[in-house]
Amino acid sequence: MTSLDFLHSAGLGLATGLALIVAIGAQNAFVLRQGIRGEHIAPIVAVCALSDAVLIAAGVLGTGALITAAPAAVVVLRYVGAAFLVTYGLMAAKRAMRPTSLTAGDTHAHGKGGAAAAITTVLALTWLNPHVYLDIALIGSLASAQGSPLQWWFGAGAMLGSILWFCSLGFGARFLRGFFARPLSWRFLDGGIALTMVALGAGLVLGA
Repeated sequence: MTSLDFLHSAGLGLATGLALIVAIGAQNAFVLRQGIRGEHIAPIVAVCALSDAVLIAAGVLGTGALITAAPAAVVVLRYVGAAFLVTYGLMAAKRAMRPTSLTAGDTHAHGKGGAAAAITTVLALTWLNPHVYLDIALIGSLASAQGSPLQWWFGAGAMLGSILWFCSLGFGARFLRGFFARPLSWRFLDGGIALTMVALGAGLVLGA
């Protein structure tokens, strides 16, 4: 086993992690919105990356197989997650009906209560999404195919992909602030978030 084998496994894990994460979803939509507003970006990015690291490690350890063997738990998460997504979608729709502009002062309005609420929301969007547990099973099966100890290099690559993505999404969103200085831009963003959340929630229920 050479260093190229380790790099190949890590690169495969990186590509797999990005493929699973880089998609229009509830978590990404929330991180994007917070990034544009400049609100609590660092803790939100940290929570997303750490959560993914824990989930990926669980997949490598074989927890994904246990999850697929307990379909009842996935069903409960499906309906709880669907209810949360629809509720958040309706809140976004309400914001879209009354859009505001983004001013320079808004980027410094970091209230303590707001940070707690933001972290709670992103935790719910991450851990109440039943699809994330299907991703664990997929990552676990791909990692186990690498053999020992390469499966951990695969997992490390997937974790790196998560860190790179959320840092880019959260901290890179500031370049869009000029565009979102207009209320109409927020109407489109929150309207899109509302449609995405409600559609994801409905898809969870209909896919049961």
